[in-house]
Amino acid sequence: MLTIRLSRVGKKNKPIYRLIISEKARDPYGRALEILGSYNPYTKELVAKADRIKYWLSKGSGMSATVNNLLIDKEIIKGEKVKASIARKKKKGAEKTEEKAKKTEELKDEAKPSASAEATADREEKTEKSE
Repeated sequence: MLTIRLSRVGKKNKPIYRLIISEKARDPYGRALEILGSYNPYTKELVAKADRIKYWLSKGSGMSATVNNLLIDKEIIKGEKVKASIARKKKKGAEKTEEKAKKTEELKDEAKPSASAEATADREEKTEKSE
């Protein structure tokens, strides 16, 4: 399936993106079927070939969520924006490690008074024997 998406170009710490159309499984930084425009995230400037984008969409190509939102902002296409990123929950493993840490702290707190009680009992026995 063909997809319209962004391909990063530009200098280090100064990205500029190309709007390209390529096979969905293909590397976006490799060879593209066609370059459809560019996007500068610093100036929010989008230069796009609207007629070519509409042509590829009429042929059944898809778009990434980010490209969809950019094209809707610039009124090249009409429609609703798509949520581009997914909010993720904490991993189950992270919750378990937090629970384990709490349990070990509780065990340490419980163990400390009993250890000190044993130590005082030992001291008392020693003082009784020495008398």
